[in-house]
Amino acid sequence: MDVSERIPVLAVVGPTASGKTVLAVRLAKQFGAEIISADSMQIYSDLFVSTARPDESEMQGVPHHLLGFLRADVPFSAADFCAMAGECAADIHARGKRVIVCGGTGLYVQSFLENISFTGEGSDPAFRAEMHALAASQGNEAVWRALYAVDPAGAEALHPNNLGRVIRALEICRSTGLTVAQQHAQSRANPSPYRSLVLCIDFADRQKLYDRIDLRVRKMLQRGLEDEARQFFETYGEDSGTARQAIGCKEFLPYFRGEISYAQAVESICRGTRRYAKRQLTWFRRMPDVQTIYADAPQDVFDQAMERIGSDGLFASGG
Repeated sequence: MDVSERIPVLAVVGPTASGKTVLAVRLAKQFGAEIISADSMQIYSDLFVSTARPDESEMQGVPHHLLGFLRADVPFSAADFCAMAGECAADIHARGKRVIVCGGTGLYVQSFLENISFTGEGSDPAFRAEMHALAASQGNEAVWRALYAVDPAGAEALHPNNLGRVIRALEICRSTGLTVAQQHAQSRANPSPYRSLVLCIDFADRQKLYDRIDLRVRKMLQRGLEDEARQFFETYGEDSGTARQAIGCKEFLPYFRGEISYAQAVESICRGTRRYAKRQLTWFRRMPDVQTIYADAPQDVFDQAMERIGSDGLFASGG
């Protein structure tokens, strides 16, 4: 595909609480764009507060796609995201609008922009059962360490408590002999239909990001985070698949069981969110051609973004 035929896509990425949505909305209003959400948890209709899904006032009339459309007990993969996001992008572009992808799930963003095709390797029920037994006896960390031993980079991109994905990564490594990165390299046989610019929001002073995270957690608590988590587990039970891994949801479970105090649950949410932010930044730093803009720089992030977009020519007339 000729470069001129590719759909221009601006991706606004970064860690949680970095201000991605605010920036993406401002840019969308500037360029007449629509936003495709690339957040693996904001897809769930049952999780609004815990996933910091933007409300109508935050979206400011800008159309957002792939938000809150799925029940939490329905499986959803990166391959599913790429297929749905591809349909959205094609439709937005066909209507003469610009396309902005905004989110913090690096696997979704990278797989979509690079047109990664996913392996068709089948599952191994016996191996999965063995790994679940290992997790039950020694903890999720033991399974994560098994993945780290064969694929450190792939393991770093996953939280140990995201057991399903950790086991799947191990399963594919075992069946193909390839790391996640190697699998991705082989899957790029078809050129991407997108011409993209990726802007990653970061902080020169990491403590400023952590302060924003703590503030967000406090606001989420005020908006009913505890009630949402309680309702979630009452509806779906304690073993509810990927959705239960949403930070702000799973940390309340031991509190509901009476195993920890409310204050301990809140601290666990803050700590887990900070760790997640670090993993997000690690992923985006490893992505090729990512341009970093700093939220704590003297120049406003919108102005920084506009300079990068202008220099790149992504949304230039006719391109």
